[in-house]
Amino acid sequence: MKIAQVAPLAESVPPRLYGGTERVVSYLTEELIKQGHEVTLFASGDSVTSARLVSPVDECIRLSKTYLNSIPHEYIMNEMISRESGNFDIIHFHTDYIHFPVSRREKYAHLTTLHGRLDLPELKNIYSEFNEIPVVSISYDQRSYLPQANWIGNAYHGLPTKLYNLNGDEGKYLAFLGRISPEKRPDRAIRIARLTGIPLKIAAKVDSVDTDYYESVIEPMLDNPLVEFIGEIGEDEKNDFLGNALALLFPIDWPEPFGLAMIESMACGTPVIAFNCGSVPEVVDDGKTGFIVNNMREAVEAVYKIQSLSRSKIRETFESRFSAAKMAGDYSLLYKKILKNSMIQEVA
Repeated sequence: MKIAQVAPLAESVPPRLYGGTERVVSYLTEELIKQGHEVTLFASGDSVTSARLVSPVDECIRLSKTYLNSIPHEYIMNEMISRESGNFDIIHFHTDYIHFPVSRREKYAHLTTLHGRLDLPELKNIYSEFNEIPVVSISYDQRSYLPQANWIGNAYHGLPTKLYNLNGDEGKYLAFLGRISPEKRPDRAIRIARLTGIPLKIAAKVDSVDTDYYESVIEPMLDNPLVEFIGEIGEDEKNDFLGNALALLFPIDWPEPFGLAMIESMACGTPVIAFNCGSVPEVVDDGKTGFIVNNMREAVEAVYKIQSLSRSKIRETFESRFSAAKMAGDYSLLYKKILKNSMIQEVA
């Protein structure tokens, strides 16, 4: 198939540092090419890809000193896509709903993966208005907030199996990976470290919107010999960070759409201790790849039980459920479904 992948412009593909959506787009693009498809990637000009790259800007917006707002460039990118749409069998958007008005009026076959949280009240109206646009969830819990949307399937994220290596040795510290934000609950992770007496390493970025939270809540809690704040880390640092950990703490307090850090940890053979929110029960096999907990007491108990889990079996589960090949295969089936429906509509 001739496939267009359309990424957000906030980060490059793959991102240099934090950026879950752009990372997944990169893995999917490279795996589709590996499986024999012809792929064009619409993304920022500093992206690195085996696909043909088409860019409305020469660098990603978040790290740019020139651009402040991605939306004008998103509009330009939609026009670029429309001009080239006849070259593709299908167009796969990862840019939320910004393209909906254009896609509604175009004749091209398309679908959109929704990567973010969908429990926000302002989303109900737009997905009711554009309820014919085919969308894909990244967990079944994610779609529960917008039953009126045109869900055509679910596709869990996947990683290249060679990206991370199994570390069969038991780690010596607890790990927290992601963003410093109220919904990610790094405060819970610090409290778990204090209660268990096990060191905690925090590898996380602080967005400008979360600066007050970091400075008022988290920074005072870092004054503890058990807690080490590393800051934002890149892809090449995650294997050691996660692989050498006793467990990944995922103490979220929000409807997590997927949680890429969980499968990154599993790829290293490192178990996950996650609070029972959002996609967690769909990603973590309780008692096999980690433990799903409902409160701090259960989280502490899980830390003491973590040695009972097999790191090699955690890695095996990752390979069978969350590989990039599995993800690309799932999307290929959805592409065929869309194309089949398009042909039926043309005949009708």
